[in-house]
Amino acid sequence: MEVRVSQFPGEPGAQDFVEVRLPAAGAYLSVLRTATAGLAARLDFTLDEIEDLRIAVDEACAILLQQAIPGSVLECVFTLVGDALRVTVSAPTTEGHAPERDTFAWTVLSALAGEVESTVKDDKTVSISLHKTRGAAPGAP
Repeated sequence: MEVRVSQFPGEPGAQDFVEVRLPAAGAYLSVLRTATAGLAARLDFTLDEIEDLRIAVDEACAILLQQAIPGSVLECVFTLVGDALRVTVSAPTTEGHAPERDTFAWTVLSALAGEVESTVKDDKTVSISLHKTRGAAPGAP
């Protein structure tokens, strides 16, 4: 497991950046849930918002792990800007397919995190990004 933290204090649009890399296996997801809760608490998210984000990160990881290459690395990047938290989870996959947007899992992500996006790189790495703003209404960016 690898953790990298960068801070850019005093700059316009100052942000903190935390990157966590760990084995792409369900046994390690508790680390990401804990990191999510800690970083959201740092932004003064409510307990409900923190729990929503923890569940959303867990769900995003579960979606990726279904097609992740065995033995690969799951990467999670947290970007804190103002009163918002962006979480991007990525994994190299066997198929390189973006998650279906008409599934129950995607509906849950959208309801819990507000803004949800997915991307696929040429090397079949799939990413899911969640963007939550403190105090935003459920399902709103």
